[in-house]
Amino acid sequence: MAADPVPHALILAAGRGERMRPLTDTTPKPLLPVRGKPLIEWHLEALARAGVREVVVNTAWLEDRFEPALGDGARWGLAIRYSREGRDHGGALETAGGIAKALPWLGEVFWVVAGDVFVPGFPFAGTLPAGRSCHLWLVPNAPHHPGGDFALAPDGRLTTGPVEARRTWASVGLFRHTMFADLAPGTRLALRPLLEREIAAGRAGGERWDGSWADVGTPERLAALG
Repeated sequence: MAADPVPHALILAAGRGERMRPLTDTTPKPLLPVRGKPLIEWHLEALARAGVREVVVNTAWLEDRFEPALGDGARWGLAIRYSREGRDHGGALETAGGIAKALPWLGEVFWVVAGDVFVPGFPFAGTLPAGRSCHLWLVPNAPHHPGGDFALAPDGRLTTGPVEARRTWASVGLFRHTMFADLAPGTRLALRPLLEREIAAGRAGGERWDGSWADVGTPERLAALG
């Protein structure tokens, strides 16, 4: 029997995109066009197809550009909320901080996907087993990130090594609400320390994603997508 869809998702879209300048001087990176539409729209369409119904988009840099571009999400059959870190906290809260701020609008289990990755075939289908706080999808290491991030144990748990076994986190994952419940809204914190805590406790799982994926981190990588 297929698992029920996870109805909530957070798209991380608050970053400055320094390496994408000058393109991001006037346009947030997730709104840059890829193959005829803003990068973030690829996520919105895929999430809607997967049965997600409520999406939070966190914003900071040029955050006033998002709502005019995306509206309330109705055109995709979604309800979009905007978690405005720039307005409320003076700037981006980093990944874990951004999730903590958005937590009141997310369910017990929710998707997180970075707004600056291109993963057009990802189905946003999966489950988070009891006892697991997160489940990450890992891709082959790109030339600009040869050391990867995490490895997979035979039982599907995430580990931090050995280096030669590591793959790169695709910036797509399922997360449990309780992983962030002790973070006060407004906390600035990267996700990596929390992931390492969950890995050490045996609560982090993962799997491979061998489909199309790109980290749209530079103008050259953007142009290569066509």
